[in-house]
Amino acid sequence: MSDVLLSPAQTAARLPYPALACEIAKLLADAAVQVPPRLVMPLPGGGSLFVMPAHDARVAITKLISYTPANAGTGRPAIQGDVVVFDIATGERRLVLDGPTVTARRTAAVSLLTAQTLAPNPQGPLLIVGAGVQGRAHLEAFAAGLGVKQVRIASRSAASAQALADHARTLGLQAEVIIDPNEALADCPLVVTCTPASAVVLRAIPRPDAFIAAVGAFTPRMVELAPELCRHLVAQGLVVVDTRDADHEAGDLLQAGLDVSRFVTLRDVLRTKTNQPGSTSGPVLFKSCGWAGWDLAAARFALPA
Repeated sequence: MSDVLLSPAQTAARLPYPALACEIAKLLADAAVQVPPRLVMPLPGGGSLFVMPAHDARVAITKLISYTPANAGTGRPAIQGDVVVFDIATGERRLVLDGPTVTARRTAAVSLLTAQTLAPNPQGPLLIVGAGVQGRAHLEAFAAGLGVKQVRIASRSAASAQALADHARTLGLQAEVIIDPNEALADCPLVVTCTPASAVVLRAIPRPDAFIAAVGAFTPRMVELAPELCRHLVAQGLVVVDTRDADHEAGDLLQAGLDVSRFVTLRDVLRTKTNQPGSTSGPVLFKSCGWAGWDLAAARFALPA
């Protein structure tokens, strides 16, 4: 059973960020991959249950995740659950991965892949807004996959920001805790927003060579980026969404009154094979909403050979 049911640490060990980013690119080129719309069931008290299936020619997965915003500040994680992996040919359950660990690492790996492909200035410094699980995952992913050496961290919680800065220093990065992320935009060409998305956290105009990965707002009601900032990025640069599911989930863009269906997806970008770091004119916004395909990529990579 211990070979099937993986702990958070065991799950993380099987999903190194750069290699997982490569697996995600492979999955997007795999015609056998099928991902139906995820089911999001509202729960009493403001939580949600996410049911996210997917399969390719070899394996089928379902991620079952509970999202409980009321857990913020309690010591209990807001996201809990599992990713169950089945062999299609035999029906055998092959793995049970820790759901929050998969969510954190595959989300950061998707941002990393997009930054590797499109970021005009991928060396940083990196600005992270939100010092929770996704902030830590993106810090680790961008350090491992882009070679970022400097990071600035903003969070509503000074203790969380300081803890993430301390972790960054253990990775050999220069880290600074800041109060206002808008003031740091002038110095940081790499930006990740990964807050609870209950209010706007970025309003200022970014650098012309900025790459912004907006991760926190994954429902129509959530928001991290001001509407005027979103409209500026549309007018002056490139907007990429993770999948077409973002058409009805990308809260930042929807609340800015934008037609999300007009924006290219990460799959579109990778298929053109013409975009390389430094080749994009103007700032880049990558709007990440989540997709069970990313969990399938993680499951494929985590399976023993």
